[in-house]
This record gives sequence, C-alpha cells and structure tokens, in this order.
Amino acid sequence: MSAHYPTKEEAAVVAAAEKLMVETMARYDPSHDAYHVQRVRKTALQFARTVSATLPDDKKPDFLTVELAALLHDVLDKKYVSAEEAADPYAFFLPFFEKAASESGLDLVQDGRARTIARIVDNVSWSTEKKRLTAGQIEDWHRQCVELHCVQDADRLDAIGAFGVLRCAAYSAATNRSLHVPKDDPAYDSSAFAHFHDKLLHIREHLKTEFGKKLAEKRHQLMVDFLSAVDEEYDVRL
Repeated sequence: MSAHYPTKEEAAVVAAAEKLMVETMARYDPSHDAYHVQRVRKTALQFARTVSATLPDDKKPDFLTVELAALLHDVLDKKYVSAEEAADPYAFFLPFFEKAASESGLDLVQDGRARTIARIVDNVSWSTEKKRLTAGQIEDWHRQCVELHCVQDADRLDAIGAFGVLRCAAYSAATNRSLHVPKDDPAYDSSAFAHFHDKLLHIREHLKTEFGKKLAEKRHQLMVDFLSAVDEEYDVRL
C-alpha cells in the first residue's frame, strides 16, 4: 500500500465512514454485521495493494475509494432496507460526504470519488450483477473498475469457506430458514442447503482478481467437503 496512505485527511474520512457503518450494521443480524464488513475491508485493501504492484501508475486503484466502498458496501443492503432507500446510494451518502468534507477538508464530492464509491456500493451485490448481466446492462466500467473488483471479490470471498458456512447458518436462523431439507421435499429450494448449490458453489467462477481466484480454491473445497459431510450424516448407514 502506498507509503502515503492514509493521509491525515483520508484517515478522518475513513474513521467517519467506519462510525456510520458500525452504527448501521448494529441493526442487522450476525451474517451482515460490522465484523463481516471489517473482513471485507481488510481483504479489499489487500487486493488493492496486490493489484497495484502489477499496474502502471495511471491504472492503479485508489486506496481511499476501495476502503470507503468496502466500509459502506452493506449499509444499504436490500435485505435490510427498503427498495426506496437503496435506489440511489449517491443521494443517500451525499450528506455523509458533504459533512466529511467540511470536517476533514477532503472533498470527495468535488473530486468525483464520492460518486464512484456510491456506484461501487450499488454494484457489489451478486444478485445485482446477475440481474444486470441478464438484462445486458454490464458496461465497460463494470469490466474495468479495479476498485469495484477488489471490493466485490473481498465480499464474495467472505460468503464462501468457513466464514461462508457460518454466515449462511446465521442468516438462515435470523430469517427462520431451514438449514437442511431433503432434496425430494418441496421446501428444499428455500433451505440453506439449497443456497449453497444455487449460489455459494458458483462464486469461485465469477471472481475477477487473480488473488481472489487463488484464495477461493481452498474456500470452495471446504464447502464441498462440508456439504459432503452433511450428506453423509443425513444418509446414515450402519
């Protein structure tokens, strides 16, 4: 990471975003709490640092954009807020960025990074990307924004592997979703077990950074082994 990051002004904005995140995530269940966000933040910054070492100066990711987008990426999660609230992330976060500018002296609205951060927040979601792919709404920005890729991959990696298993169980408990349902049961499709097959086992294929793809291999295998163990325990043979 850049020896100059974060500056005093950048650190002040990051601290303000972290405070907003912690206050917001306290209302959500353990699958989407502040600890999840902190893991995504740490991993996204690691990706940014790794990617930065391989890119020319004009292509290197902006660390502040990555960190703020990671910190704010779940504040407007559609599972917890209304569609109206989540419809315009830039409008939602604009008062935060304006206040941060007045208190830190770093105006992210004026330099355009506030809009980029809001756009990343609006595009991190797996389901959002899936819908936009289906509708043919993926643009060059989605394919080329390194900051988006760092945050997306970090968030998706936290949905698989050991933390992924824990988070799936936590969200299932919070929403009263069955953990395991036999495959011939009509309720199977709405179970946590089905969620692994519908989404989590496919995440590895859709990561965008080389570092993310590398980390995903072990986490993917852990899920495969876990699901195999569940099948074995359910199908008891003496």
